[in-house]
Amino acid sequence: MIASRLVACGAALALAGCGFLGIGGGNARTPTPLNPITATVTPKATWSASVGKAGAFRLFPDIEGGKVYTANADGGVTILAEDTGQVATRFESKKAVSGGVAAGDSVIVVGTMKGDVTAFDLTGKELWNTNLAGEVISPASIAKKTAVVRTSDGRIYGISLTDGKRRWVYQRPSPALLLRTESGVHIDGGDVIAGYPGGKLIALDIDDGKLTWEVNVSLPRGATELERIADVAGVPYLDGPRVCAAAFQGKVACFEIQTRNMVWSRDVSSSRALAADAKNIYVVDDSGAVHALDKNSGASLWKQDKLLYRRLTAPVIAGGNVLVGDGYGFLHVLSPTDGSLIGRMSVDGGAVNALVAATKGVVVQTAGGTVSLVNF
Repeated sequence: MIASRLVACGAALALAGCGFLGIGGGNARTPTPLNPITATVTPKATWSASVGKAGAFRLFPDIEGGKVYTANADGGVTILAEDTGQVATRFESKKAVSGGVAAGDSVIVVGTMKGDVTAFDLTGKELWNTNLAGEVISPASIAKKTAVVRTSDGRIYGISLTDGKRRWVYQRPSPALLLRTESGVHIDGGDVIAGYPGGKLIALDIDDGKLTWEVNVSLPRGATELERIADVAGVPYLDGPRVCAAAFQGKVACFEIQTRNMVWSRDVSSSRALAADAKNIYVVDDSGAVHALDKNSGASLWKQDKLLYRRLTAPVIAGGNVLVGDGYGFLHVLSPTDGSLIGRMSVDGGAVNALVAATKGVVVQTAGGTVSLVNF
């Protein structure tokens, strides 16, 4: 379900002739009311902290070394102890943050709508700032002394974590319309794995940005540019020797990384990241239905459709259960066996922006600025 407006490209992007299509998990339709459930688990917040509002952005926290790293839209960065929620450090980046926060190698990286990428040490001292030709609306990924940053026009930059200098940039021709999403990239060893328009899933060498492999998750279909949007918008999921991803208005598919052969694909449209446990892959489709697919065959095991049009987050596995947040301030717990709703809690009444699996539960960040560690 396409749920937002078409946004014209800015002057810096107009040369590519592209536009952006916002998506919101079905928020153009009336959200399904919540009915009473038979709860068998009771999610509860071990701790909660106020870190500042996300504004118009979907800001993701990061967890690294027993700390939870968060940012707000006004530029505030807060570091919390993962086990207690106690504030370890709080500082102002002095720039409006739009791309979430990433932490690694004792460095914190944030991005802005003006293309600024700024790094700080753990005390809040600025280490470097570099400007990219595009909006940064997704968090960076950090590995091998490199911050990998994706801009909203699809460019991917490799930036030295030491001094902020650009090591490489990867770009490719874009179709007339792109999905505007907050998805970044996944780093696996020396590979930077990213979804692209046209149903493409690619891998780049983290050292030089060169393309190492490419597969088709789904092919564009339809007569109009709108119908032919088939972007791989969610961060890909790595499962040992396999990689899986979903395409908007397309399919969910898994591939053998070594051979690039498709293992299976299923017709499920999604713009969210996938989650998986030992047996299943879980996906939230564009109407808000949650699906479980067999990891080996892709066979449909169950579908939960009682949360339609509630603007769900990507699913997360925690405590052996499947969790999703919604745009109305609720966290939902689903049984991995049959998809039944087995738990629910209200967070702070604002939209749940992101869920991140933690050592003892899941970290929840809301648009209203609450960060909580939830367990069962």
